[in-house]
Amino acid sequence: MRHRSTALHRLVVAGTATVALTLGVGVPAVTAGAAAAAGSEVPASTRAPLPGFDAEPLSKLLAPLPAYHAGALVRVDGPGRGPLWTGAAGAVTADARFRIGSVTKAFTHTVALQLAAERRIGIDDPVRSHLPELIPAEYGGVTVRQILDHTSGFPAPAPTPTPRSGPGWWLMGVAPVDGVRDAFALAAADDNWRKNRPAPGTVQQYNGLNTMVVGLLVEKVTGNSFRQELDERILRPLRLRHTSLPASDDVTIPGPHARVYVGTDEVTEQSPYPWAEGGMISTAADLDRFLTALLSGRLLPPSAQRLAFSVPEVPNAPQNRHCATSGTACFAPVGLMRLTLADGVTVWGKTGSRPGWENGFFATPDLKRRVVYSLNPNGTGTSREYTDYVLALAGAAFTGVPPTMPEPTGPGRRSR
Repeated sequence: MRHRSTALHRLVVAGTATVALTLGVGVPAVTAGAAAAAGSEVPASTRAPLPGFDAEPLSKLLAPLPAYHAGALVRVDGPGRGPLWTGAAGAVTADARFRIGSVTKAFTHTVALQLAAERRIGIDDPVRSHLPELIPAEYGGVTVRQILDHTSGFPAPAPTPTPRSGPGWWLMGVAPVDGVRDAFALAAADDNWRKNRPAPGTVQQYNGLNTMVVGLLVEKVTGNSFRQELDERILRPLRLRHTSLPASDDVTIPGPHARVYVGTDEVTEQSPYPWAEGGMISTAADLDRFLTALLSGRLLPPSAQRLAFSVPEVPNAPQNRHCATSGTACFAPVGLMRLTLADGVTVWGKTGSRPGWENGFFATPDLKRRVVYSLNPNGTGTSREYTDYVLALAGAAFTGVPPTMPEPTGPGRRSR
């Protein structure tokens, strides 16, 4: 049965209260105190005291959903076994798998940092020294560190298909190496870009091309496919059984999942391009397990953990809308961003999108509160409405009081 945006809203709530968070066989359990100690390499910044969790504000955000979302899944975890609360609305179940989009970057950057810790990649190596056939000579000074922390000065990725590209646009994709070459070729033909290209290391501009190059770098250094390295280094050790990076010709989602639409186009089956930058599939439970392992220091040794969470002290590019603090960089080499909420609570996490999905995960540095969400926008909302809704979810999960959301007046107005 196909479920469209008019699907009946429902709410599923579950709560637990035990004392240990278990990552799975082969990965040690982490209590709140142990996580705080292990995660001491993660800067706390301006972290404020965390209030107790109250599910009511989140419940009100999911029932009813805004008309511009066809479905939603939110999971909140803390220092106990199992979630503190799980809510699902629309044609989504708590165990649903979904395309995580740019949340993939955190996995990809972690693999690269593991290779750096093993001294198989020098963090200050010029990227071109590993990929001379791919990186143009004019970018010869760009280092591995700079592609990891988005200060490379690389051009934007080549445009990806949109509904304007014609029927089947959601199935269109190219080989990763061709996508990177296309981006550099377009930049080479752009006089304005050549004249104004920022010098490496001088400004942070969030850029998916960086992560596409990271994935190709992993393959070049190891001689294995990125998918194989991801599986052996992260997915299998953490027992992330419902997380995968599909092959380039695999457009399906295994297991339970929502059917999603952009306008009248069903886009559930789609190309996994752009691959290591945004092609993975996962679940809320698996993403929480990964984020817990990452922040608690289970995936990187201490020296690499310090590097992983070191936000560069450079300006934030004016067009970089991802960093909430105007003028200040927020992304660290591990692929996560540092976000300070309105009441001073600081969290680390990542957002991501694919046609039909908007996802993200965030956690306090001590892991006492963590949230994973997956939304199904139907294309009727504005960018501002989608952003406001995500900020409202974060506010409700971490502070108990979501920001006041303006009442939409267009086709995406809230359901009554």
